[in-house]
Amino acid sequence: MDTLHFKIERPDRWDNPFEPEFPDADLDRLLGTAPFCDMQTEAFPKSQPLRQILRNDTRLRRFKKGEIIVRAGDYGSSAFMIVSGHARAALPPGLPDRMLGRRQPQKLGIFRAIAQLWGNSRLTEYRRPDELTSDHGAAPVGRGPEAGVFLQDVPRLLDQHKTAVIVAGEFFGEIAALSRMPRTATVFADGDDTELLEIRWQGLRDLLRFDKAIKTHIEQTYRKNALENALRAIPLFQHLSESDLQKVMAETQFGTFGDYEWSGEYKRLAKAGQAAPEKEPVVAAENDYPDGVVIIRSGFARLTKQFGSGQRTLNYLGAGRFFGLREIVHNWKNPASPIAFQTSLRVIGYTHTLFIPTSVMERVVLPTAPQNLLPKPFTAAELNLDDTDPLHEQGGLGNRVGPELMEFLTANRFFNGTATMVIDLARCTRCDDCVRACAATHDNNPRFLRHGPSSGRVQVAQACMHCTDPVCMIGCPTGAIHREAAQGNVVINQSTCIGCTTCANQCPYEAIRMVEPRDRDGGFVTDQELKPILKATKCDLCLEQYGGPACERACPHDALKRMNLTDLGSFVKWLER
Repeated sequence: MDTLHFKIERPDRWDNPFEPEFPDADLDRLLGTAPFCDMQTEAFPKSQPLRQILRNDTRLRRFKKGEIIVRAGDYGSSAFMIVSGHARAALPPGLPDRMLGRRQPQKLGIFRAIAQLWGNSRLTEYRRPDELTSDHGAAPVGRGPEAGVFLQDVPRLLDQHKTAVIVAGEFFGEIAALSRMPRTATVFADGDDTELLEIRWQGLRDLLRFDKAIKTHIEQTYRKNALENALRAIPLFQHLSESDLQKVMAETQFGTFGDYEWSGEYKRLAKAGQAAPEKEPVVAAENDYPDGVVIIRSGFARLTKQFGSGQRTLNYLGAGRFFGLREIVHNWKNPASPIAFQTSLRVIGYTHTLFIPTSVMERVVLPTAPQNLLPKPFTAAELNLDDTDPLHEQGGLGNRVGPELMEFLTANRFFNGTATMVIDLARCTRCDDCVRACAATHDNNPRFLRHGPSSGRVQVAQACMHCTDPVCMIGCPTGAIHREAAQGNVVINQSTCIGCTTCANQCPYEAIRMVEPRDRDGGFVTDQELKPILKATKCDLCLEQYGGPACERACPHDALKRMNLTDLGSFVKWLER
């Protein structure tokens, strides 16, 4: 009997163009403009010619005076080049949130907080009029993914805030697009017909791969504008003189690993009931020579150790964390008995790294580094311990969590959450006090679901985790979903949310819902065409409430905790309480 095979057409690199109809005349015009006219077309492979990259991964966009192109603090997956006209970038301290279409949360007054006990609406998804009207100096214009936000009174803005002009031929936004870090500045159009080329990250990646000039330009821009600030923020490098820091910067290498759009693949596998993919790029391997220190700039990686024929997760490393520093310090202090990497570093999702060679660490950084900032060398006992020994310094936390639970956190990407709702099922009595408390603080509308995947006695509820890598924020056209300035929580401004569903579709954890809000009389809030509007809604971590998340405070059995799962130490303490 013949075996039947289900066949599908293999996806092609050019199946999803950024601009479905890119006119040949515009494409020819681009190819005649710097820097594209200066690129060596023969350096591009036949399977990925320059013309096809531009046709598939770029689009021309026009902005009106005062229209925001990118906002400081937003996450984006594309870079921009001025084709004609010019734009302005707001210099530090930048523009206030109210000008960017964001709402600055404020704590409820004492009377308003008490009034919640009896004043909540009995309607589903009721919204107060002031929540849905924009009075913040900026307003959304248009609908769908091309909607924008315009600054009000641009002349007065230019008088009160410092800006820098970006002229034709200049790039901006490329570092944030490639490294998936927040935009560092707000850029807005300074003319009524400012034309920009938007390049999504796939095209930018290929341009960097095949054109040395643009790669050099972007690396120089990074070294000039971002690398020094990144290193200065790390205590280990703060003691360096300016000349020594320049030596470190000159030898620092940049790396990007993993799948930029990991959330889509994760959601597809989760719906199919499969575990997360095991194919993970290895940044550094156990038993290899420690040739340098790896610093996680953005994203996540996991620390693993060989266990049988597989890898056991020992810990997670997020932004600002080091890999390999302890081995390098050990070898520097014990040159006669050097050791190899004791663990491996594997990327999960999409990660941007800095790599500083061992030679520059030993020559420039370590000789003058404060001793209290350096890890202790390995002891002979540690080097001989089996990785299952709970005393092993690097693996102790992972071993105390347990291999099954560690792999559960890894497969579901829960380490991404800074405020993950974990529930101890051994203590939870399913009384739903947490849900009622959430509803009471949000006009009778709970903002989470008390169910989700579980492992043993630990359940992770379906509530916004306020992620370190908030992929929900990528592509929001009006900046309605954003990090608030005070605590960095991910919040949604109801007045500038246009219901495009981008954030809900992006969220890997199904923690954002689209709802049709109602007015005080129970009718649906409608647009100019009398169609009900959609708004995104999710947990806001009770940002306006005193005392923190109501769900956690309301649990009578200490079964629920909002927790930063990048901090395994706190998780272990909670498990062992």
